[in-house]
Amino acid sequence: MSAPGPSEAPVFPRPRRLVVGVDGSHDSARAVATAATLAAACGAEVVGVHAVGLMHRIDGEMRPSDQNRERIATDVATWAAPLGERDVPYRTVIEDGPPGLVLLRVVEREEAGLVVLGTRGLGSSEGVVLGSTSHHLVQHSPVPVVVVPHDAALP
Repeated sequence: MSAPGPSEAPVFPRPRRLVVGVDGSHDSARAVATAATLAAACGAEVVGVHAVGLMHRIDGEMRPSDQNRERIATDVATWAAPLGERDVPYRTVIEDGPPGLVLLRVVEREEAGLVVLGTRGLGSSEGVVLGSTSHHLVQHSPVPVVVVPHDAALP
């Protein structure tokens, strides 16, 4: 099978399910808005995924995750709320583990057709163009990954 010629665009199936990383960061909010637009256009469901480590940032401080599961669930619901405002069917998933590995697990389990991420999350340093999680997904995802630039105009 040969690659498409210059006038032939590759055809990708419409995803039935999108995975979007949610962590409360500015870039994650932009990814959620983009996922809502893409899901509405495709008629897809969105799965908002949040990875929890041993510690979690709550009200600007790092606190033990195991003692704050209720608060984390409330925060994730708030971060994913724009999906519901766009009438996009969605669910949220909260799992323990490093964000890159958690996202890949959910992509596989949910048979997602697309991943949407911000360029950087809460853990990335200023000046870093691509955060470790988005870099990891671009390198290892079995499905296409949309990385929403920090300064992109929202759809």
